[in-house]
This record gives sequence, structure tokens and C-alpha cells, in this order.
Amino acid sequence: MIKPSVPWWLAMALCAMAGGMGWGIRGQYGHESGAMIAGLLVSSVVALLFCRESGGLATARAMAFCTIGIGIGGSMTYGQIVGQTQNLPMVGDWAHWRLGMLGLALTGGIWIGFGGVFLGMGLSGVRYSPWEILLVMLGLPFLYFAGVWVFNSPFDPKNGQLPWIYFSNAVDKPRFECWGGLLFALIGLIIYVGRVRRDTLAWRLALFGVVGGVLGFPGGQCWQSWHAWNVEAFRTGEWAKWDPHINWWNLMETSFGMIMGGAIGLGVWFNRALIRPEFPKGTEFQAYIYDAILFLIHFCLLGLSEFYSVPYVREFYGLGLGMAILPMIACAQSRLWPALLLGPVLVMPIAGKTLRRLTYESQGPITEGWIFYFALPMACSLLFCGWLWVSLKRGWRGDKVGALTLLFGSWIFFVLNFAFFENPWPWEKWTSRTPSALVFFVCLVSLTAACLRTVCLKQATDFSPIDSDGKTSE
Repeated sequence: MIKPSVPWWLAMALCAMAGGMGWGIRGQYGHESGAMIAGLLVSSVVALLFCRESGGLATARAMAFCTIGIGIGGSMTYGQIVGQTQNLPMVGDWAHWRLGMLGLALTGGIWIGFGGVFLGMGLSGVRYSPWEILLVMLGLPFLYFAGVWVFNSPFDPKNGQLPWIYFSNAVDKPRFECWGGLLFALIGLIIYVGRVRRDTLAWRLALFGVVGGVLGFPGGQCWQSWHAWNVEAFRTGEWAKWDPHINWWNLMETSFGMIMGGAIGLGVWFNRALIRPEFPKGTEFQAYIYDAILFLIHFCLLGLSEFYSVPYVREFYGLGLGMAILPMIACAQSRLWPALLLGPVLVMPIAGKTLRRLTYESQGPITEGWIFYFALPMACSLLFCGWLWVSLKRGWRGDKVGALTLLFGSWIFFVLNFAFFENPWPWEKWTSRTPSALVFFVCLVSLTAACLRTVCLKQATDFSPIDSDGKTSE
């Protein structure tokens, strides 16, 4: 089977733009649901470039897996770790700077490692049954609590008891760290897919994800800490004109996303021969009732976790591993759920947070806010879900499914974030959000061009539907 010829630099560049845009937008929304934006965009680029010989359903499932996986790390706290490298009392203290950078490298490696291993599980062709996914996802929390016990306990700030390895501020309002738990869970998952399932692509992409996170988080933070350590240099000369217009925190996030996205793109390029096509057995798609029930359960729990402090729900769904259990099982079982997850499930919390910020926190018009910031994005996500679902039933190949998903995801999250930024048009007075919006726009145009080239400039025979036996319909 001939694999598509994709230059390594193109894979790195497009994945870097997808990661930079996705992670930069994530900064406005935070936590697990925000990180999933980057997972969607990067995995869509991978599908666009490398899945021309793969079935559309398998590709959509791989994108869904990666999107879920990269959201798991959102449980980790890192604000105070960043502060170790730049807060005023720490400026000039190289010991705190090294401690903070070490913490960011560890946090970033764990975070992106989950995205890499789940992406590999979807692309490798090793079929993970729903029951197997259930057992794996139920086993990971046990490893999580073991890791928390080893690395992140005891945690009793009132009595001066903190873990033996601690990266956050130990003096002023220490925060609970859970990186040890996720580290144990990630190592256990890599061992399972590598040694038990012999899934070479999964464990290799996990390592590339770890490297991308280890380099990306501290690499991005170098910009922000450099600014904090040299603040006097930004008060005179040309820098004094630009400094008020640069969002250094968002620059850190965007740089992190670019580095980790480029690493994943390079990892997929090196291991592109391991991408195996998978085609559904038979043509009948399962009844919708089970999909609808699981969708409503997850949708309600996700909404309660994101916007309300409901006891037990917040604790369970506020943990990335807990939030990932139901959608992972559903995506492994269902042919509709990947479309649901890449559409309305992912859009809902982002649209809801945009609505909350621009309508309730900023005291904007309520009716217009609900229409433009929530109802319209959700309607678009449902239309996309239906379009993708029909495309999967028609047997679209993986690259075209990736192009469709990338077009939808990049545009809807760019528009929502642009509104969150309060529409920083470049011809109006610049704010600290204008440069970030311009960077995201350049990434958006580049990714859109890549999608249109795939969809429009290929010959019609390049996108012949694929039957369930893996043969084209001509």
C-alpha cells in the first residue's frame, strides 16, 4: 500500500499552526474542554495529511480519541508553577526559575503524552473493543490515586505538610498538584498499549507527545519569564511601544501549542508507515437510541461540571480521567459518537463560556448573547455532526473527513474566541489581544488553504467512496 508523500516540514508546520492556534484559544477557556480544541485541530491536520488510505470512520474515531486524550491533562494546576519563573518576588532567583521550568516540563510532557498515545491508538489499526476501553479507562483512576499517594501526598497546608516534590507556591495559598497521579496513569497506559497490545504507533506517538510537552511548556514560558526579568528594557525605545499590545501569557500558550503540535506532526511523519486503514465490518449502523442516551448523560454531566458546583458531579467530571470514561467507550462502540464528540460535545462548553463572559460577566444583552454566542454555534455544530455522519455512511476516506473537521473546528473556535477577545479588528485601536488574534488569523487562513487544496484540487477519483471491504466503488 502506497502511503501519501508528505514532506516532514509541511507536517510540522501545519500541525504547529493547528497546535498554536488551538492552545492559544484554549487559554481563554481553560481546563479539559479548552485543551480539547488543540487536540481536535492537530489530529484533524494529521488526518488530512496521512489518512488518505484510511477509512473515514477509523479516522474520525482517531481524532475523537486524541481530542479526549489531550483534555485529560486539564486537571493539573500550573498557574503557580508559571509564577515560580516570573512573579516579582521570584525575579532574579535562578533556583525558583529552574524549579518552575522543571515543573512545567513535567506537566507539559504528561499533558501532551496522553494526546499522543490516544491518537496512536486510533490510527494504528489495532482494534480496541468497547469492553477493553472500559476496563482500561476504569483501571487508570486506580493508577492515578496510587501516583497521587506517592508523589502528591501529604497535602495539608494548614499544618505545613506538603508533598516531597512540590512545584507550586509553598508559602502563599498552596495548590493541590495531581501530576503524579496522571504520570502513573500515563506510564501504565503506555506499558499496556506497548507490551500487552503491541501497538507500536501508540507508544511511539506517546513519546513524541511527551517530548513536545517537555519542550513546549517551558519553551513557551521562556518568552514570558524573559519579559518579567527584563521589565526595564520594555519601558524605553521601540519595545515600549509594543509592550502594551503583547499578551505575554497568550504568547506563552501559543508557543507551547506550536512546539507540541510540531512534535506530534513530526512523530506521525516518522511513523507514517504504521498507520493502518480500518474499515467497518458490514454496512448497518447501530440503532440511535443508545447513542442518544449516552449523549444526553454526558452532555448533562459536562454542563453541570462546567457551569455549576454540583456535589460529586464536579469531583468526578472535574477530573480529566473521569470525564474521559464515557466518551471513550462511546466512541469505541458507536459510529455516530465520534461525530457527536467532534461537534456539539466539544462546542457546548466553549460556547457556554463565551456566553457567560460576554453576556453575564460583561452585562451584555442577554437575548442576543444566547442567540449569537450559544444557539448559533450549537446549531452549526449539529449541522456539522449531521454532515460528518452522512459522510461516514457514504464511506468518505480519512483525509477528506479530516479536512471537513479541520474546516469546521478552526473556523468556529476562531470566531468564538474572536468574540471572547471583544472583536480586536486590526484597523481599530490595538489592544493586548490584537497580535494574538492576528496570529490566529494567519493560522486559520493557512489551515483553510490546506483543507481546500485537499477537497477542491484533487481529482474526483481521489475521493471515491470506500466500501466496507476497503475497495473503492468504481
